[in-house]
Amino acid sequence: MRSTILSAALAVAAATAAPGGAAPAASDTVVVRLIDAKGEPVGTAALAAENGGVRIRLSVRGLTPGEHGIHFHERGVCKPPDFTSAGGHFNPFGKKHGLLNPEGPHAGDLPNLVVGPDGRAEAIFFTPRVTLERGRPNSLLRPGDTALVIHEKRDDQRTDPTGNSGARVVCGEIR
Repeated sequence: MRSTILSAALAVAAATAAPGGAAPAASDTVVVRLIDAKGEPVGTAALAAENGGVRIRLSVRGLTPGEHGIHFHERGVCKPPDFTSAGGHFNPFGKKHGLLNPEGPHAGDLPNLVVGPDGRAEAIFFTPRVTLERGRPNSLLRPGDTALVIHEKRDDQRTDPTGNSGARVVCGEIR
């Protein structure tokens, strides 16, 4: 009797297991292709669910050296050249802009991206303000999707709504 119950349990487990072992949920990691104002690929961002938030591993080229504002935007549409199709900053909770703003930040606000003299940047950011869990108000994977946008100038981390970070120069659709 025990072996029959054990065999039945093993059969159910085998029938419902993912091939090759347990596979992560589709929203555990998302790779975002970044494009410039000409629509040319200039890098990638890997978004990973981690510790109740999202880790962003970014690799980009073709930018001017120095600091650049970088934010999640409210729509997952990156139409060059100006990327206004991505909408405003991702702000599901109605906060003010900026990591230094006492009434903020937006869920989509991130630290500035530092670009080297060669126009390249490699960076890792973590934010607890967003998730990859579908159905949550702060999910980057929501109906209409979201975008990751890099701006031409440094974000002052205070001025609403954009931190005076200038034009949008790189965009990636998060789906």
